[in-house]
Amino acid sequence: MRSVRVVPLFETPVYSLVVPDHAALDAALRAAILSRRAGERSVSLSNVGGWQSSANMSGWGGEAAAGLARHVAGLCNTVVSRMHAPGAPGVEWQCEMWANVNEAGHSNQSHWHPGSFLSAVYYVDNGYGGSDDRSLGGELVFIDPRMPYLRMRTPDLRHRGADGSADEQETWMRPQPGMLVVFPSFLAHSVRPYQGAGTRISIAVNMLVRHEAR
Repeated sequence: MRSVRVVPLFETPVYSLVVPDHAALDAALRAAILSRRAGERSVSLSNVGGWQSSANMSGWGGEAAAGLARHVAGLCNTVVSRMHAPGAPGVEWQCEMWANVNEAGHSNQSHWHPGSFLSAVYYVDNGYGGSDDRSLGGELVFIDPRMPYLRMRTPDLRHRGADGSADEQETWMRPQPGMLVVFPSFLAHSVRPYQGAGTRISIAVNMLVRHEAR
């Protein structure tokens, strides 16, 4: 926009990476999760269909869960800054972890993770079987944290960014095996219905600040 300075304020960061050499980790996580599913009834929270474990996977997930927790903590320590002690050791995190197994027609409603500072999702299997078919759905959806205020009175209006394009009020991320996504726990998110024939396996994580590392 000519002569108009656009200053984007208060960024909401989302971080993602593919865990290196994740195949062995994924195999161990899959075995632990499917074994647990066989003997534990699903928790019913944001999930619409599918199976969700209780949030104590750190206890029953064995070394695979502990390894994943280390990956999550490492990424979290990379992306946070301690304002009053910038040179001090990283934060010591308390990790809550649970597993999700979804099949055709399953999804997750929009929700938040109150009580934690950062949250994460790790994909053991996206259920796509290597297909690029977008009609399979199952994307992770992040929702503008200013919602629903933005649409309460003027649902047809959008702010323009520095390049003149209209603001998107939600963003979709298509998962892949080994992908780890970390985001602020206040950020609303959901999962679009999965329409494939495979089995999707993911792990959700909450990272709470316990105390400073010694």
